[in-house]
Amino acid sequence: MRLPVPLAAEIAAARAAGRLSRLARAGGGTTVPGKLLWKLDPGAVDRLAARLPLGSALVSATNGKTTTAAMAAEILGARFRLAHNRSGANLVSGVASTLLEVRGAELGLFEVDEAALPEIAARLRPRALCLGNLFRDQLDRYGELEHVAERWRAAVRELDPAAALVVNGDDPQVGDLACERPGSVVFGVDDPRRARTTLQHAADSKYCVRCGTPYEYTAAYVGHLGDYRCPACGHARPSLAVQARDVELHGLDAVSFRIELPDGARDVRLRVPGLYNVYNALAAASLAHVLGASTDEIVGGLERFGAAFGRFERIVIGDRRLLMLLIKNPAGANEAVRTIADGGLPENVVIALNDGIADGRDVSWIWDVDFEPLIPGLRRLVAAGDRAAELALRFKYGGLDPRAIEVVPSLEEALDRGLELTSAGGELVVLPTYTAMLALRKTVAARGFVRPYWERAA
Repeated sequence: MRLPVPLAAEIAAARAAGRLSRLARAGGGTTVPGKLLWKLDPGAVDRLAARLPLGSALVSATNGKTTTAAMAAEILGARFRLAHNRSGANLVSGVASTLLEVRGAELGLFEVDEAALPEIAARLRPRALCLGNLFRDQLDRYGELEHVAERWRAAVRELDPAAALVVNGDDPQVGDLACERPGSVVFGVDDPRRARTTLQHAADSKYCVRCGTPYEYTAAYVGHLGDYRCPACGHARPSLAVQARDVELHGLDAVSFRIELPDGARDVRLRVPGLYNVYNALAAASLAHVLGASTDEIVGGLERFGAAFGRFERIVIGDRRLLMLLIKNPAGANEAVRTIADGGLPENVVIALNDGIADGRDVSWIWDVDFEPLIPGLRRLVAAGDRAAELALRFKYGGLDPRAIEVVPSLEEALDRGLELTSAGGELVVLPTYTAMLALRKTVAARGFVRPYWERAA
């Protein structure tokens, strides 16, 4: 199809800027073309998306959207040529850059920032929208959960009538959105063996979205995700169309479960651990289902999937291994700690706490993380990043002997110290916030132990 001259010129300029940026920065620059195009002509993003013959699917969540989208890409990649923002650039500029760089794509598959979802959904007019969860995260940027949930509700109401909506029924704020769209696909976990009967102290959605009464939980799985019911007005978890049962946790190596889809039930073994990855898999499976994937394709894709970069990613560094797991809010960090503790307590851990814009300036959330299960096994904590001192203080008050805490703000030096403490053949656990994760990966990539994430995205 012949492009209008202005759009063709804008695309050429944006692509050229992207190439120059990558050369100047020795890689990266994944959002520069999209930023330029967006500034030149915001409507160009809409027109580029409209060229995808099979439309677009969007994935958004506070926790797990990168992994969910990557799982969905593994499932759908054999069926469709995808435009997928694999690098995790999930604002309008990142989506625009992906649309610019991927030629011949049939279907767009985009992870989307929670706050950016309304604008991106309005521009792309997706054929499917998958909403995973809402947790307290970066309050200085997003505000309270109810604010984000209301913006999501407005975005759902503006969807094309033919668009499919996929929601996590175990999240009260998200599951309630199914009421807006008859025929929505609702997913969740149904395995009381893996649940708590009470919420953790840092749980977010404790109160009924209809009347404000505290929910009663028969099962709480991850944070406030679970089987809930309001004793006053009766608002409860909706019926699940896609669910996980018989969940078995295999330490730090894997998790298996039985997935029940509208087309049948199958056993699945993921090559990533943790109950939260079961939720990611359910979201990806539900999205793939509404996009036409068969049960065989869904199960095959999930079982092929390896970790998304920085999300329980294992990297071999000489005769040691690095296990990197992003943490960014209380709910996600608590599940990371829970999964690591279930796999055996590590002796040495590097935790890197930054306060960049992408992390959130307010780091008080670390006081709501239950780090204490790690402490009995810790010989040494290396506290790193811009706010290393606050992190060290958190562990001191948590009961870790101050003599076991080393404050090493430099991320590169902290990594080297952690590796020095790790025995040959051992594994160093690193828990970084977002910008710290990117910086640590860049260091490891520069040393030749892993490919840069933007090359993985190519």
